[in-house]
Amino acid sequence: MHPAVATASRYWSSSRIITRIPTIRNGRSADGKVEKLIKVAGVQMDVAFNDPNANLKRMKSLLASTSANGAVLTVFPECALSGYCFESKEEAMENAQSVPGPAVEAIAQTCKEYDTYAVFGMLEKDADDLFNVCVLLGPEGLIAKYRKAHLPSLGVDNFATPGNEPFAVCEAGGLRIGMNICYDYSFPEAARVLMLQGADLIVLPTNWPEGSRKGANYLINARAHENHIYYLAVDRVGSERGFDFIGLSKCCEPSGDVIAEADHNEEAIIYAGIDPSYARQKHLVRIPGKHEVHRIKDRRPDLYSSE
Repeated sequence: MHPAVATASRYWSSSRIITRIPTIRNGRSADGKVEKLIKVAGVQMDVAFNDPNANLKRMKSLLASTSANGAVLTVFPECALSGYCFESKEEAMENAQSVPGPAVEAIAQTCKEYDTYAVFGMLEKDADDLFNVCVLLGPEGLIAKYRKAHLPSLGVDNFATPGNEPFAVCEAGGLRIGMNICYDYSFPEAARVLMLQGADLIVLPTNWPEGSRKGANYLINARAHENHIYYLAVDRVGSERGFDFIGLSKCCEPSGDVIAEADHNEEAIIYAGIDPSYARQKHLVRIPGKHEVHRIKDRRPDLYSSE
């Protein structure tokens, strides 16, 4: 485990909404310099189905709290504005908004008020198309939008249009951030392309139902380790129309170790410390000249074609 995070992880474990305020601690980065870790938060919450106003009000309140606790970035679950288990496109469209739109503008205003950043999941209405999206917001307003690319046959994704825009990394709060949504984590390429673009942190708003525990337990760690990046997965809890959501939100550091995690059936806020210099150090030297790896230069894309 990276020494800068090893100390922090003992203090920044999951905290119930809201009990323990984590302490920011300085650590030593990969090049030996003393760095202040950038605190991020993941809000594992229940979502009021078919009630965007209630969810928006709650997210604004929670964002104010995480910001007061020192979080530079706060991440909410997939479809946190509306819920997920819609049974028709028409029903889902009633809960969708344009981007930018009222909900985006409201959360952006909260970000401006508290000088912080946020990512949350919602349904986007674009003419006749419905997209499952997450948005990155800051004091300056809307920074980026990501449309979910990989859609399972489940819930609202049965009616959504797959995203077809390239994956992209954005800078916010001193971090280079990439976004995936839920099922995207099952496809290593979705994380790899963000790493190759320079991401320090991938955030994954998700709605994991029962049956997703293996992925929650292992794939987040694997994506962090294989790309040598931080990976923050933020799930929800509660039930909708017979589907139970499993929680298990967590943040992994570039080694793949878990530095913050939540339980499987309770609302929680997890905090983790991000050291961008650690994620950017892709040349890993364990024994100089005898045991060295480079996460980018050692790749062989010339051999990866399936054609």
